[in-house]
Amino acid sequence: MLKEFKAFIMRGNVLDLAIAVIIGAAFGKIVTSLTDDVLMPVIGKIFGGLDFSSYFWRMGPVPANYAGSLSDYAALKKAGVPLLGYGAFATQLVNFVIVAGIIFMILRVVNRTAALIERETARLKREEEAVVVAPAPEPVEIALLREIRDELKARG
Repeated sequence: MLKEFKAFIMRGNVLDLAIAVIIGAAFGKIVTSLTDDVLMPVIGKIFGGLDFSSYFWRMGPVPANYAGSLSDYAALKKAGVPLLGYGAFATQLVNFVIVAGIIFMILRVVNRTAALIERETARLKREEEAVVVAPAPEPVEIALLREIRDELKARG
């Protein structure tokens, strides 16, 4: 059973998937940083606030024992106040659009490359088929035997 498991793990597909998960996690962190640290502050500045994640609507009352700021989304959420955090949603939506756009561009390049390879392969195959193979020259022995045969026919 251990040998079968080792064979399963060592197959290319499982290793490729493991590498893809690791790269995907790292890529996710890069996109999150790009969104949180670069794009959302710019978008927040355009819409009047620097911290886009602080955009929310309170959907219920604040507990009487709450002592924090009424504009602190994380503290209000921790205190159990029902909130509609559209700023956090917008951040995640921007993350999704960035990831989807990058995946789209990668797939577009892969598909174009695959189509190019397919066209080139078809062209090379057509060229191969179009080349007319010249018959091989007749061996000298055959030519001599043919001459002898023709001479014997002519004599006799």
